[in-house]
Amino acid sequence: MPFNKLTEEEIRVIENKGTERPFSGKFNDFYSDGIYKCKKCDTKLYSSDAKFNSSCGWPSFDDDFGTVKRVQDSDGRRTEIVCENCGAHLGHVFEGEGFTSKNTRHCVNSISLNFDYINKTNEDQTICYFAAGCFWGVEYHFEHLKGVYSAVSGYMGGDTLHPDYHSVCTGTTGHLETVKIEYDKKVVSFEELVKYFFEIHDFTQKNGQGPDIGSQYLSAIFYKNDEQKNKALEILDELESKGYKVATTLREAGTFYEAEEYHQNYYDRHQKVPYCHTYKKIF
Repeated sequence: MPFNKLTEEEIRVIENKGTERPFSGKFNDFYSDGIYKCKKCDTKLYSSDAKFNSSCGWPSFDDDFGTVKRVQDSDGRRTEIVCENCGAHLGHVFEGEGFTSKNTRHCVNSISLNFDYINKTNEDQTICYFAAGCFWGVEYHFEHLKGVYSAVSGYMGGDTLHPDYHSVCTGTTGHLETVKIEYDKKVVSFEELVKYFFEIHDFTQKNGQGPDIGSQYLSAIFYKNDEQKNKALEILDELESKGYKVATTLREAGTFYEAEEYHQNYYDRHQKVPYCHTYKKIF
């Protein structure tokens, strides 16, 4: 059977048995209801009911669906766990630590997993889209916010089908550089995300963001439903009551096009920090 295409970082962990940095994985502080699957072949591995907080820095599970295979690690000391179907490296398993009654901890790399919500309506309520200038900086700040388990750079708001970076940069497609946020509403609310969005960029700038000038760099919130729209309007009103002249527009979410791979996780991969996005407390 064909396997899912993996990025370079996913290949490093899943095929070459690497390890992601502790506390950096998107599922570390994630506790929504659903099923965790193998990133490489989509085999069901763990139920959210088996997930627990071990404070170790990686997602922890005390049971699996019988689809996780144990293999003696090459170091001769630990026990590796892999997907029984495709052999994808997941992490390691430990016993006797006493975290749960099952006395077992599957220590798994987030990057080795995909997640399916049990309730698809719930999924729609835990995705939002923000545009605030260069998506590198927006993605960086949200990826490091507790409760956010995925921030993806892309394009939204235009009429051109399947835009790419070069066409968007011409300013003729109508798209804005946008970041898709997937979050755990048990940890962080949409209201908190909107307020954070306003605190990491200059929402009063009308022609772009910082030195990045152009229609593709405008500030906008793309709402998926009336609940998101109304909450965003409340916060816009609050900012105006504080005396701000807000340039951010509120738009209905359309098709989101994921940006090219070299744009994803840009600052983390290059070990840099954003040049035009900084945090400033407002609320």
